Amino acid sequence: MNGKQVLVTGGAGFIGSHLTDELMVRKFDVTIVDNLSSGTLKNVEKWLENPKFTFVRKDLLDERDVETFKGCEIVFHLAANPEVRIGTVDPRIHCQQNIQATFNLLEAIREANAIQILVFASSSTVYGEAAVIPTPEDYAPLKPVSVYGASKLSCEALVMAYAQTYGFKAIIYRLANIVGSRSRHGVTYDFVWKLRRNPKELEILGDGTQTKSYLHIEDCVKAMFIGLEKAESQVEIFNIGSENQITVKTLAKIVAEEMGLENVEHRFTGGANGGRGWVGDVKNMLLETSRLKSRGWKPRYSSEESVRLAVREILSKG
Repeated sequence: MNGKQVLVTGGAGFIGSHLTDELMVRKFDVTIVDNLSSGTLKNVEKWLENPKFTFVRKDLLDERDVETFKGCEIVFHLAANPEVRIGTVDPRIHCQQNIQATFNLLEAIREANAIQILVFASSSTVYGEAAVIPTPEDYAPLKPVSVYGASKLSCEALVMAYAQTYGFKAIIYRLANIVGSRSRHGVTYDFVWKLRRNPKELEILGDGTQTKSYLHIEDCVKAMFIGLEKAESQVEIFNIGSENQITVKTLAKIVAEEMGLENVEHRFTGGANGGRGWVGDVKNMLLETSRLKSRGWKPRYSSEESVRLAVREILSKG
């Protein structure tokens, strides 16, 4: 794979910038397309003067730019609005920034007629309230309980259809909660900043018993490369997550410990629909990852270790 022309949408964001770092280290020619709505050039500034790196500030909702995709052999599509909760307030955001943006990208890929592989970052939220835990990739029926999850499932369907209609390979990653430096959303990041503002009290959405999987960004990027290198079928779907779960209460305890705080009072909001943090929050999530493990991947960190490391990175690097 090394040396190929690669394009990363959302490449200045959290996951995208870490992926870009690894692509550059591996000597790919990398183009980033990002509107900088949530990403920042600071995340990729060390590559800006590198002749093998190109940054294009562009919104995928704008008129499609086919020229940007000509010559690119692999596309990593990470651009999206990642805030699950915003769908309860304005569902149009996920329909536009996830579904419409993905459709525009696929149309540009179709017209450029050069892409060999499209890698799409989906989400564990496509499973909804799964009856099987850990949840395998072939679990059905898929019943998302959030507009965000529905938008990701819609994107998956579009990606699969375009791949099989127009003859390129598609790899879909269903991600657990990814944590680490450069993250600007999610419960770990939120807890750090809440406790910075008030080290005596921590507001916790829901009842704190929500139980989920957390994976460090280092493990996530490694998984994405293993899937890329070992994909066999025209369309491949891989879960990416850690091997265990922790509750939100435990996560809050870890964050306080890493910040050196004691006797932090937890204030629970009570939540919605049985203690969830918000309408559409999945209360219990753990992904079955044996499919990717059979290709040679194994996470280095557990959920607790991932969160601890992420808190240290957020505190030291932001």
